[in-house]
Amino acid sequence: MPFVNDVINALPGPLHRIAIRHRELIKFAIVGGTTFIVDMAIFYPLAYTILEGKPTVAKIISGVVATILSYILNREWTFNNRGGRERHHEALLFFVISGIGVLLAAAPLWVANNMFSLREAPQGLKLAILDFILAYIIGNILQMAFRFWALRRFAFPELTPPGGEGGSTDLSPNLVELTDEELGHA
Repeated sequence: MPFVNDVINALPGPLHRIAIRHRELIKFAIVGGTTFIVDMAIFYPLAYTILEGKPTVAKIISGVVATILSYILNREWTFNNRGGRERHHEALLFFVISGIGVLLAAAPLWVANNMFSLREAPQGLKLAILDFILAYIIGNILQMAFRFWALRRFAFPELTPPGGEGGSTDLSPNLVELTDEELGHA
């Protein structure tokens, strides 16, 4: 998505440096927003038609479809500069981590439905709002924080760049060196 890079490059000095430093998080959030829409587009029709009364099952199905899309987008765009693992190993770790994320996102629905029976009284719009708060606000906050941390750490670890001590690459540039590198003076 060149559009995101164009926006980051157009930002003024300090904002540009912050955006460059956190570009993976920005891309992860965009992928998350996209899969959020896909997840909701599958969850609500399932939860209010063929899986009525079984919102946890609907959430798990929608979460699995969104996870498959998330792998493709994160692998090819968000974390495309990372690696260090064979593709099948990386995919296995991604889907295990994301499976835990799907369970974390469904957990508030399960707790509300099975432990507190919160879904028995509300009907119609109130029930849809309750499901949204439980699955998409509380559940997504839990799974998003877990997935970003775990994916960066385990599925898409940073490659150790060549250089450093005896070479041409500074592994930990200070602010002045970072600015020089951005301008092409390094």
